[in-house]
Amino acid sequence: MITRKSTREIEKMRAAGDILVQCHKEIAKMIRPGITTMEIDAFAEKFMRDHGAVPEQKGYNGYPYATCASINDEICHGFPREEKLKDGDIVTIDMVVNLDGGLADSAWTYAVGNVDEKGKHLMDVTKTALYKGIEQAQLGSRIGDIGHAIQTYAEAEGFSVVRDFTGHGIGPTLHEEPHIPHFGLPNKGLRLKEGMVITIEPMINEGSWNSQMDTNNWTARTIDQGRSAQYEHTIVITKEGPVLLTDQGEERNV
Repeated sequence: MITRKSTREIEKMRAAGDILVQCHKEIAKMIRPGITTMEIDAFAEKFMRDHGAVPEQKGYNGYPYATCASINDEICHGFPREEKLKDGDIVTIDMVVNLDGGLADSAWTYAVGNVDEKGKHLMDVTKTALYKGIEQAQLGSRIGDIGHAIQTYAEAEGFSVVRDFTGHGIGPTLHEEPHIPHFGLPNKGLRLKEGMVITIEPMINEGSWNSQMDTNNWTARTIDQGRSAQYEHTIVITKEGPVLLTDQGEERNV
């Protein structure tokens, strides 16, 4: 069932988004060769709890951490670990903040030290693809419009779009209908309505879009060891256009 959120619910989600954005900005300062994703996870959980929130992912279907930390060829749901990040790595930190029942979800890919030009291009294309998708999240548009904008742009840049994981509705539970694929045909799928809150979170790969699952039954990685990047925002559909609840104020190259 798809629910349209009330003004009160959206405001609670906006407050959760403010905490999430602050946390991401602090994590951005921490990212460097030698730090571990376990340290980042511990910081994120403490940051949320210090601000009166809880990490929604921790315990979700048995997931044991406050964040997902996906390195290089890991597409999503990477476990934080004690392995130190190395110069040239890229790492995606994905987290969900729950503040008094209001949820906000955002993933961000970070460069660790000096990343090669192809890696930088992958990150730039993925972020731009996110905003091209968001541009299509207009009242009365269809879900296929979002995926088509992302897919046509990313593939034209020589990358592939992951099919096995999608965006989703959110609030008051983490994953709600509808699914938001990052590929597809224009003018197809569910029509977007005012008050819907969704995530758009393209996962873009260097090589094949196909994924394989690690033995932990959570972490998905590319089948060809190509790197993967992801950027995600939580978005409200409004009469005035899409409103970002997790906006970091970053430059948008669209």
